[in-house]
Amino acid sequence: MNTDGMWSGTVRTEPGASSGWHHHGNYQTTIYVVSGVLRMEFGGGGADAFEAGPGEFVYVPAGAVHREANPTDETSTAVVVRAGTGGQAVINVDGPAPT
Repeated sequence: MNTDGMWSGTVRTEPGASSGWHHHGNYQTTIYVVSGVLRMEFGGGGADAFEAGPGEFVYVPAGAVHREANPTDETSTAVVVRAGTGGQAVINVDGPAPT
């Protein structure tokens, strides 16, 4: 679904898959993990990470460089809500700045 200033949808991530490094510009993102595991990598040099499972929420602040991954052997499913205005909603980058 897409409305003025907000987008929502579902995302399925195959086992072992990972996104590229990116940020969401002026957009804030909330992710609700429905099934499987979401691994979020971020921070200086990409050194920080955590995993979220079914029933957990993840918040990604506007402009935060990160990447998502599925470290398991089962497909994961999540609901994503992104809110903000102006510019691109996904901006690919080489990676987070070193620490």
